[in-house]
Amino acid sequence: MTTFLIDEDRLEIASEVLRALAHDLRLRLLAFIDQNEKVNVNKIYNTLGLEQSITSQHLRILRLANLVKTQRDGKQIFYSVNYDNVEQLLVAVKKFLANS
Repeated sequence: MTTFLIDEDRLEIASEVLRALAHDLRLRLLAFIDQNEKVNVNKIYNTLGLEQSITSQHLRILRLANLVKTQRDGKQIFYSVNYDNVEQLLVAVKKFLANS
């Protein structure tokens, strides 16, 4: 039996990241951003047929979970996938499942 030392701060961060991914629309947004490498919010909501406010709310959650990065160019904000954090998440989940 494997025992885990639980770091409460890291557990809270992991919980927020998993919560961010536990929504179909946010998964669609993440997939769309991944397909386009770097995309602005207007293209996201216009292409996916979403309301601007809903798109912004969900992008904010993905940003707070560190799953996407932003880059400002004038008045436009471009989104890209934070592959380093996504990879760390996948490694952690695989490790957890292997120990289950």
